[in-house]
Amino acid sequence: MKIKEGFILRKVGIQYVVAATGKASENFNGMMRLNESGAFAFRLLQEGISEEALVQRIVAEYDVSEETARGDAEKFLAALREANALE
Repeated sequence: MKIKEGFILRKVGIQYVVAATGKASENFNGMMRLNESGAFAFRLLQEGISEEALVQRIVAEYDVSEETARGDAEKFLAALREANALE
């Protein structure tokens, strides 16, 4: 699973935002606000990572249960799918 080309992550103050540029902006006109853990997951997805590996990296990075990490990852991935941001 990977973030489509044209979606960029930037830090603005203490928050992170994702915006679409170029062809990606034809399908997504807006911005997504992310916290630090969302930015962490977004960066991993930019590199290409499976959902299971993403869950394991969240567990390791934030010392949360696998159940919590899985639920959070599923919600985040659903938002990215809605924005048409995943390949």
